Amino acid sequence: MLPDSLSVSRRGPVTLLRLSRPAKRNALDEATINGIESFFSDPPRETRAIIVYGEGKHFSAGADLSASVEDHALARVRYSRAWHRAFDWIENGGLPVIAALHGAVIGGGLELAASAHIRVAERSAYYALPESARGIFVGGGGAVRIPRLIGTSRMIDMMLTGRTYSAAEGASLGFSQYVVDDGEGLTKAIELAERIATNTTLSNFAIVQALPRIARSGPDGGFLTESLMASITLDDGEAKARINAFLEKRGPKTGPLSAEGQPC
Repeated sequence: MLPDSLSVSRRGPVTLLRLSRPAKRNALDEATINGIESFFSDPPRETRAIIVYGEGKHFSAGADLSASVEDHALARVRYSRAWHRAFDWIENGGLPVIAALHGAVIGGGLELAASAHIRVAERSAYYALPESARGIFVGGGGAVRIPRLIGTSRMIDMMLTGRTYSAAEGASLGFSQYVVDDGEGLTKAIELAERIATNTTLSNFAIVQALPRIARSGPDGGFLTESLMASITLDDGEAKARINAFLEKRGPKTGPLSAEGQPC
């Protein structure tokens, strides 16, 4: 059971999770955060890729602060940790996650987007961290994830000055990997998710789980983890079948695509 602020739909092996509080600019309240954790900790069976997107004019304008202002300090720490758990399931749940972004991607909404593996931004998207203007600090994992995308100094600048980045600026910094025209974000996310879903499950798991850890580890540990994952993925029956098809020239080709989207 998910709260009314979330809704789920399916497109074959791709599952879509929609933030559905458009009247609140998809602000994230406690029920929504708990629902995100519940969904990502136990996604529908046969799911091979997940898309997160927002209903209405915005992806998410951040945390709904109305319910937490009067809480005591320990309650607020526990609430922050609930965000950490929910977003950790997005980043480390084992399935590739794409965030389709448009309009406001600010505060907690940016923290949510940063936990996804791929981000597609429409040109209307803009990024901001307005917490300091309200006298508070990020609490949904942004202090860890956002510097990985854009660097610590840029995050400091955003928080101290209220600087806002457009979709085009954000792509050059690392906020997103794709920028598309307004109204095309979800379409592009579905296209990518369906392509991702054709990969082997074990290969996708290695990419989203091992690769980020290798990047954060020292060289010795990184090289060993790489060797282990290369061996484990190659031992997969589906991978062996694909390699045999490639060697027998029956597999898909890799190269530049034609106007019709086919390998040249």
